[in-house]
Formats: sequence, C-alpha cells, structure tokens
Amino acid sequence: MTEKSGADILIEALSDLGVEVIFGYPGGAVLPIYDALFKQDRIKHILVRHEQAATHAAEGYARSTGKPGVVLVTSGPGATNAVTGITDALMDSIPMVVITGQVPTALIGTDAFQEADTVGITRHCTKHNYLVKEPETLGSVIHEAFHIATSGRPGPVVVDIPKDVQVATARYETPGPIQHKTYRPQTQPEAAKIQEAVDMLAAAERPIFYTGGGIINSGPEASRLLRELAAMTGAPVTSTLMGLGALPASDEKWLGMLGMHGTWEANWAMNKADLIIAFGARFDDRVTGRLDAFAPNSRKVHIDIDRSSVNKNVRVDLPIIGDVGIALREMIDCWKARQHPKPDLAEWWNRINGWRQAKCLDFEEKGDAIMPQRAIRALYEATKHRAPIIATEVGQHQMWAAQHFGFEEPNKWLTSGGLGTMGYGLPAAIGAQLGNPDALVIDIAGDASIQMNIQELATATQYRLPVKIFILNNEYMGMVRQWQELTYQSRYSESYSDTLPDFVKLAEAYGWKGIKIEGRQELEPGISEMLAYDGPVLVDCRVAKLANCFPMIPSGAAHTEMMLQAAEVSGEMDDEAKALV
Repeated sequence: MTEKSGADILIEALSDLGVEVIFGYPGGAVLPIYDALFKQDRIKHILVRHEQAATHAAEGYARSTGKPGVVLVTSGPGATNAVTGITDALMDSIPMVVITGQVPTALIGTDAFQEADTVGITRHCTKHNYLVKEPETLGSVIHEAFHIATSGRPGPVVVDIPKDVQVATARYETPGPIQHKTYRPQTQPEAAKIQEAVDMLAAAERPIFYTGGGIINSGPEASRLLRELAAMTGAPVTSTLMGLGALPASDEKWLGMLGMHGTWEANWAMNKADLIIAFGARFDDRVTGRLDAFAPNSRKVHIDIDRSSVNKNVRVDLPIIGDVGIALREMIDCWKARQHPKPDLAEWWNRINGWRQAKCLDFEEKGDAIMPQRAIRALYEATKHRAPIIATEVGQHQMWAAQHFGFEEPNKWLTSGGLGTMGYGLPAAIGAQLGNPDALVIDIAGDASIQMNIQELATATQYRLPVKIFILNNEYMGMVRQWQELTYQSRYSESYSDTLPDFVKLAEAYGWKGIKIEGRQELEPGISEMLAYDGPVLVDCRVAKLANCFPMIPSGAAHTEMMLQAAEVSGEMDDEAKALV
C-alpha cells in the first residue's frame, strides 16, 4: 500500500462507503479536500450557496433515498452555519455525516483565523463527533462515523479535520465490520415482550396504532408490515407529522395525523382507546397536549429503537426496545402462530366514524379568493398519479400540506418536524431531486419561509434540477399571525411581510420559470402550466390572507380540547390551561 494524503484517504473512504453525492461549500480549511475532489470522478459535489442549505439538502437526499447524506464545509463560520441543519437532523433522526475543516492542530486554541470549537459547539446536537488528529486514524473514523449515523436511531455525526491532517500522509486500508466498544444499539426486541404485546392487542376492544418517523427510518419493508398488521387486526392507524406515508392516506383505517393540528377523529380515538401501540414515535408535546390529560384510560405499548425515548414523556405499560420493522414482523408471526381471529371492532369503528362526521378538515370558501386548503387539494389532485416527493418549509402551509395532501408511500414527505426550521424545504427538495432524478419534486412553501434559503434557486439552476416551488402567499408569517390573532387579541407584531419581492421576477432572475396565480379560476390552469414545464418553476399562488389552520389544540390544552374555528374555545378547558393559552 502506498501512502496517501489525508484528503485522498477521506475521498477513498467515502467512495468505499458508497457515497455518490456531497453537498458543500469550500473555504481555506478544506481546500486540500476540494483539490482531492477535483482529481476524481466517483463522487459528485453539489455547490450550495449557504452551509445551512447543504445540511438540509443532505437531509432531503437521505430522507427520500434512505442513504446517509454527506456535507462538507470549512472551519469557523462554515461549521457554525451548519449547526441548524445538524440539530434538525438530530431531532428528526436523519442519517448524516458532516465533514468540517479545522485550523491546523498547532493553532487550535489560539483563536486563529476562522477557528471555532466545532467539537464543543456540536457536542449536544450530534449523535457523536470527532476531532481527527492523525491521518492514520482518518479512514477508520470515517467508517465508524457512517456506522453511528446509520445504525440504531439515525442521526448526524460530525468529523472535524484540521488542515494539516488533510495534507499529511498515511496508509489507508478498508476497515472490516465496525464493532464499536460502547455503541451497540439493540435491534432485536425481546420475544416475550412481543408475545405480551400481541396478547394485549388481541384482547383490546379499542386499540389504535400510533406511528412515527421510526417506521419510515426502518425502511420500506416496515411500512409494508404496518399495513399487513393493520389489515390483520382491523385497528385504526394515526401518525405523527414525520410518519406520514407509512400507511396509505386512502386506506379506510387511516385516521389522519394526530396532535396539535391533527384530525378530530385521530385525537379523540387516542383519548378513548383502551390500548395504544406506539411504533417509532416519541410522545412529543405536539402530540400529547397537556400530559396529565393524555389518553388517561389506555394501556400503552411503546416500540422504539432509542431506549432514551421510552418513558421519557409518557409512562408506558410495556416498553419494547428494538427496530420497529423487526418488531412488526415478529408481531405478525406471533399473531399467526397463536391463531388469533380478527377482532370484532365494529363498536369501536362506529365511534370513530361518528367523530369523522365532524368533517374537521372542511373549510369555507367565499368569492374568488383561493383558500390555501383548496390550493393544496388542487395540487394533490393534479399530481397524485405521479407519486410526487413533497418538501415543505415551516408554518401554516406545512400543516395544510400534512392535512390535505394524501401520501400513499413512505419517503415522499420531507419536512422539518422536531426543530421546525424555516428554510428547510427548498434545499431539501434539491437534495431529493438529486437522489431521485426522475421524480416530480415539489416544495410547498410560504412567502416568509421560502426567503430563508431562497439563494438556493441558483443551485437548482446550476445543476439543471427541475424542482417546483409552490408558494402559498398570504403576505404574512402565517402561523405567527394565527397565534397572535387567537392568543394576543390580533396584535400582529412584526408578522406582516411588508416588502415582499416580486417572486415571478425573482424566479426569472435566477433562470427559473415564474408563474403567478390570482383567483380560483387561475388555480388549476396555473398548476397545469407548472407541471408542463420541464425545468425549475416557482409558483406565486396568492391565497386568502387571514385563513387559519384548524383543527388546533391551544398550547397547554388537552389533546381533546381542539378548536375547529377561531371563535371556538372549549368550555372544558380549566383555568390553568386558559392561562397558558
């Protein structure tokens, strides 16, 4: 074996690991790596316009393909600009490896130009991080970083590489299977607990499956197994924001999303169930509402690969640690082996169908104004035959998309759930388009959120990516304005976007096609024009300015205290909850 520079070892290791795409932005502390990239043709580098966008693009690539996303940024501001996306990936369990440059080892701690304590800064927003001090260890560190990022509960790993380590030489040999000394996530659930869960399910009169992003992360087979188990047992299924697509929205057992902007029937079914089985979900506050009122009379089974998520927010009766896909397979096998008949849940479904009669996602339309819900439904009807990949920014448009766009498959829904990061959608759509070059990829955006990373229009143009952006333009930071209307007596402090750009001209300036939609009669023709164009398109869809997103659980309220319209506040809400609202 001949010796290679640290930069060449890095590229060799990434190639051995099957990396095809890196999202990055060059700088002084990573120039040796960029020189090594220039001299090879196995890995494609995508030049973003901001390091935060690099991380979100890597997230979109990972979420839509199931492969880990890879980011390359320079030291100092390059690394700190990536922190938001790293934290976003940690919250939403996205496998990502972020390679950061660092000043030479002799200068670390001297406040050198563009120095930052990257390891210290990212310690609490990564699964693990490394500072590589010798080129001899670089190859094995990269392989270990990918192992940690992709196994167990997925997440981001940072590898900080000083510039002198990138230049120094060493030998590189592909490591064997990774056997980390301490990181050994449990994937195989205990058989006795699986049997207990199956027996509880067979005995339940009002069961419900509560599914989360863990189903998606486990792979397409987990989604297929969920559908099989639901069909065998007849149990209704609801999902978190991150779990959309695990069960087809067209399935009669699908109750819709639950939680703060979930459906009436999903939240009431969770409250009245006698058994909740959580598959790869973490009982976060947006789902539970007020904890002391959450599903008070149900037994709870929690299946999750992350031991720290179990009993963290909600105490459960049966914790099962393991990969949710494996657990689903074993539950199905156990159900069949015990020859359980399909339960008679007719009475339970009668109650659920009664809650469905509330038609909680209906909305009122007046005049020619486009209601944002109508715009989402029109987009869905026009594109559903193409199984599009949908990314979103964060805000009202995100919740309307979750409510009104039906997802039939996993890995088609890309959004920022745990961190709620504005500016996520456009770079995530770019990453998804690169990972799925033949797919229709649409970023559903808001007029405020799209401007957080709007410079990435140039990235799509440079790499000829036919991404579509569909802006619901209400001239407000919509979710902020909604909360101000409902809880601050309509004091709209700094939530009106006073000087919006002409989005059509802006799109054209970046080499995109721009389309403006005004009025309901223009909605379907405008969407058709967007879809007919084979390049990138930005649609400025002017929607009703003061529309609100309902149902909504007010902050501090119970998950059954949903508001269906702005004038409605539950009379059952106690004084403490009203004070929180």
